[in-house]
Amino acid sequence: MITKELINPKSIVIVGGSNDIQKPGGKALKNLIDQGYKGQIYVVNPKADQVQGIKSYHQAQDLPQVDLAILAIPAAFCPDTIEVLAKEKGTKAFIVFSAGFSEENEEGARLEKRMVQIVNQYGASLIGPNCIGVINTNYAGVFTTPIPKLDPKGIDMISGSGATAVFIMESALPKGLTFNSIWSVGNSAQIGVEEVLEYMDENFDPEHDPKVKLLYIEKIENPQKFLKHTQSLINKGCRIAAVKAGSSEAGSRAASSHTGALASSDEAVSALFRKAGIVRCQGREELATVAAIFQQKEMQGDSVAVVTHAGGPGVMLTDALSNGGMKVPPIDKDIQKDLLENLFPGSSAANPIDFLATGTAQQLDYILQTCEEKCNNIHAIAVIFGTPGLFRVFDAYDVIHKHIEKNKKPIYPIMPSTSEAAEEIKHFQGYGHQSFNDEVLFGQALVKVWKTPKPSSLEVSMPKDIDKNKIRQIIADAPDGYLKPEQVSALLDAAGITRVPEAVVTTQSQAIAKANEFGYPLVMKVVGPLHKSDVGGVVLGVKNAQQVEQHFNRLMQIPDAKGVLLQPMAGGIELFVGAKKEAKFGHIILAGLGGIFIEVLKDVQSGLSPISTDEAILMINSLKGVRMLEGARSTKPVDKQRFADVISRVSLLCQIAPEIAEMDINPLLADGDNIVAVDARIRIEK
Repeated sequence: MITKELINPKSIVIVGGSNDIQKPGGKALKNLIDQGYKGQIYVVNPKADQVQGIKSYHQAQDLPQVDLAILAIPAAFCPDTIEVLAKEKGTKAFIVFSAGFSEENEEGARLEKRMVQIVNQYGASLIGPNCIGVINTNYAGVFTTPIPKLDPKGIDMISGSGATAVFIMESALPKGLTFNSIWSVGNSAQIGVEEVLEYMDENFDPEHDPKVKLLYIEKIENPQKFLKHTQSLINKGCRIAAVKAGSSEAGSRAASSHTGALASSDEAVSALFRKAGIVRCQGREELATVAAIFQQKEMQGDSVAVVTHAGGPGVMLTDALSNGGMKVPPIDKDIQKDLLENLFPGSSAANPIDFLATGTAQQLDYILQTCEEKCNNIHAIAVIFGTPGLFRVFDAYDVIHKHIEKNKKPIYPIMPSTSEAAEEIKHFQGYGHQSFNDEVLFGQALVKVWKTPKPSSLEVSMPKDIDKNKIRQIIADAPDGYLKPEQVSALLDAAGITRVPEAVVTTQSQAIAKANEFGYPLVMKVVGPLHKSDVGGVVLGVKNAQQVEQHFNRLMQIPDAKGVLLQPMAGGIELFVGAKKEAKFGHIILAGLGGIFIEVLKDVQSGLSPISTDEAILMINSLKGVRMLEGARSTKPVDKQRFADVISRVSLLCQIAPEIAEMDINPLLADGDNIVAVDARIRIEK
């Protein structure tokens, strides 16, 4: 729980406060004093009567009532100190800098558990242990610097790593970003990322609270809680970007050793972020760049005008945007002609609009006004303006400021001369603006922001033809492990997923009778071995009864063969839909093109169940091979809506039967608007 004393304490004690500002207790005290904390400050230090001009008590028992305690003492002493303060001094909030807890060994984990029991018993809040603390507009409860400019309209940041929070600030501040709060949750013994998000969501004030949230995460302890509150905040008008560390096996080990984090499936994290509407970043520079984009007006389309007085950066930005799927469209010929009449000879107005290194602030003003008022096919303007060192650029940056304030289209100022134009950039940011210093990093970040979908519905309506009772009956009657083919078929039927007719036969005479009933050509597959193709257990294009007899006899000789499955041969494009249950997250649904596209090219998209057909359409359109579905090389286009319906039904099947551990339909054959499941396997774990 997050108490009011943690947010706005009227009194703070630094337990372990010191005159040595190179120690956490000393630096934290100095930060409180320097940042003008308005409440009462106390210190506990058994060896001093006064610390940095503040009266020091020799033990916690001697203190008066105090709202918040910041502990910078050895781990072994923390639980007893917390108990004294919570029980005797009415302390309702604790920040524990100290390390040596669950991230280190079993004894540390025991101490951490005891601290949590104490704070829970007395209805208090605990941040940490193993953290740098909390900064908000009321106090700077950290032992680190920098302390950013605090602004109620700034950024809220939550980090699982204290050092990373510091480094994110180092990336953000040069861009002109400000902060409203920084939360370093460390080991998240009681309060983690999810709990802070819950507090922000449940207490959100759209008139006064910041709209931008940044997250650095090493573990997602409660994905459903995380999803609920991030999605709620985004639906209330917030924008969230996050880095989730530990996506690789080696990275997972590093995260685990750092804060006791348990790595979760990276695929599941990406699916969770997409469902919430979170922009996923890969590093702190990208995170800070996305945050600066968030602070601008929101784009209403994907077309950008690149305005530059330096050709190379303009081309590089154009490449970054175009390669990412955004547009840098040509400017209308008449508008180009008008622009060129007002620019120096040699300028280009095609887009990028290059008005040369000698271009003036007046010319920039005219370009920006033209892009805003006359270029209807332009949705945003990226301005690259540095200096070759010939003259100061205050006037140009004032022009950009003016247009940011009055234009409806977002303007993204890229100011690469961080040394030569340092004064001008500081002057520009003094208006409350942000700037970017690398056009390619900006372009790649803008693509991510544009491509991140809006939050998806957490509730998906159940089609009436899905037979829930039948699904539950099949699952209840089945043991753990892979289901029999007839059980798989029954589940697909109950879920309303169309499949190719099939029959399992165990005698030669049954095989011939079913083959004649289905007609030729046929597919014959061995039943029993898991990987049929690896043991020669699949035969395609069986043309007559003689071949049925021949292949039946051979297939039944394969070790572990229990029968033979017969199907009419179906044609079309091979698709794939699968599901995997991920601990804590639920089911991850995967979809893509089948065959080589999934086996070699890994062209799949994932989503977190349940998935609506609208969300499934987004998955389909995000496939690299989506053009294969749209009638490439004169092939019949696949009905995307029917494909999306299958994806959604698989997700709903997993909702009804959470015992499904793994499932795949491969191939799912699509011939125009006819989409049928040809082969499927399902494994359950109860």
